[in-house]
Amino acid sequence: MFSKTLIVSLLILASLAATANAGQQNFVLLNNTGFTINEVYVSPRKARDWEEDVLGRNQLPNSQFVTINFDRSEKVCAWDLMVVYDDGEEAYWENFDLCSTTFILISYNERKRVTEALWR
Repeated sequence: MFSKTLIVSLLILASLAATANAGQQNFVLLNNTGFTINEVYVSPRKARDWEEDVLGRNQLPNSQFVTINFDRSEKVCAWDLMVVYDDGEEAYWENFDLCSTTFILISYNERKRVTEALWR
């Protein structure tokens, strides 16, 4: 589990990333699932496909974060998010307002057997 200090620090980092020379949809994705994520897809709401893996050849290990950056010219605010774990399992969420979200924390709820997302 993450400490409140770490989460607050990441929120500050996310706020700084969002104000840098990039799109207003920038956000920090924090993996708190207990698993390694191999792929991350962020697609405009209602897109026909997931487009490209924003991690490229990288992975996102548990307890790590990545900043997802958008081009400054991007105007769309409603986005869907999907992660693919190293075992091939997928989790996805629909309709994030990335114009007002700077931080997404994903975690695995063992009791419910579901990956959950918290955002701010």
